[in-house]
Amino acid sequence: MSNMVAIVGRPNVGKSTFFNRLVGTRDAIVDEFSGVTRDRHYGKSEWIGKEFSIIDTGGYVTGSDDVFEDEIRKQVQLAVEEADVIMFVVDTMTGITDMDNDVANLLRKQDRPVFVVANKADTNDRKMDASEFYAMGLGEPYPISAMNGSGTGDLLDEVVAKFPKPQSDPDEDAEELPRISVVGRPNAGKSSFINALTGSDRNIVTPVSGTTRDSIDTHYKAYGFDFTLVDTAGLRKKSKVHDDLEFYSVMRSIRSIESSDVCILMIDAEEGFHSQDLNIFSLVAKNNKAVVILVNKWDLIEKDHQTAKKFEKLIRSRINPFDDVEIIFTSVLTKQRIHKSLDAAIRAYENRKRRIKTSPLNDYFQAVIAKQPPPAVKGKYIKIKYVTQLPTKFPSFAFFANLPQYVKEPYKRFLENKLREQFDFTGTPLRIFMRKK
Repeated sequence: MSNMVAIVGRPNVGKSTFFNRLVGTRDAIVDEFSGVTRDRHYGKSEWIGKEFSIIDTGGYVTGSDDVFEDEIRKQVQLAVEEADVIMFVVDTMTGITDMDNDVANLLRKQDRPVFVVANKADTNDRKMDASEFYAMGLGEPYPISAMNGSGTGDLLDEVVAKFPKPQSDPDEDAEELPRISVVGRPNAGKSSFINALTGSDRNIVTPVSGTTRDSIDTHYKAYGFDFTLVDTAGLRKKSKVHDDLEFYSVMRSIRSIESSDVCILMIDAEEGFHSQDLNIFSLVAKNNKAVVILVNKWDLIEKDHQTAKKFEKLIRSRINPFDDVEIIFTSVLTKQRIHKSLDAAIRAYENRKRRIKTSPLNDYFQAVIAKQPPPAVKGKYIKIKYVTQLPTKFPSFAFFANLPQYVKEPYKRFLENKLREQFDFTGTPLRIFMRKK
């Protein structure tokens, strides 16, 4: 599971520009996910070999000036609960403001590492002005320019040094078990699903300490199943979150997804498949986790013999091109098909671990590529000569070609579809890489 960094601060200090700099720089970028919340606020980056997730709390403050302070306070509090490191962005051009002091007062009470990022230090004079922020009592300010990137390398060196060190003696037995998380929008039935699994019929072994804050990892062993259930559902009441509910649920989803092998995505059948469901699904896929979609509250839907087919077709059209996932219609209240969902989750876990030997891979693709080779580009013919599965935790394949740079995304999707046709990878993302032979 990667570490999490939160960017906080008042409006108009350059948080979003700083975020874009971190996830957009070629030396640091691993992946980026657009649209997790109202705008682009989640990214994945890497610095000196250490991967981390970035949450940008900017863009959530709305309304007039008199509500800014309260909204910022809620964002900072939520970020502090979840993040391993906080980057507090301030503006060297305007200096310390009352809102900066309010955020600083909150951060001084926390036990997370806090870095004061003095943005807009584009000149030597402004770099000198950054010393003003010592007065906030949060340590040394780091003068940077989010616009041109100056100073960000020195800052990131210090940030990654503060990441928690992995436990030296983890529970080996727990590590070997599949880790299954239940994710989804609020009120989709995640808590009810957890309770249905761990209720009166349970046969639960000793709980182990959670790897994410406020969550409990439970060793579930019943009805032939044996896995670690990552319970992150029902941990925060809607009345306590108000307008920040979506932001909090995204941060919880990120933590839960990154700690898992498989995610069960809960959909509310009454509300349908929303954009936030798609965002969470994309988040699972971009983190290369296996997934099962569970459509809950199916007992409340008026239906005929075509209703399930139409609903499933809608979901698959929305999640395309990665639509090779199991979709199960259930009612957690009546416990309808909840064990079938666990069967599907374990199958997805096994598919994610699947390893295909090089010889049958090449035997299969030799015929496939001969029948439908990559289209020629600029009069140059592409020849794919060899394929092998890479030694990664998720299924990824390297195709060696004479001109890999000319193999376009449509043909990569063709190769992925052929992989799925021949070998069972239902429920798990595949990654195709073209390499020079």
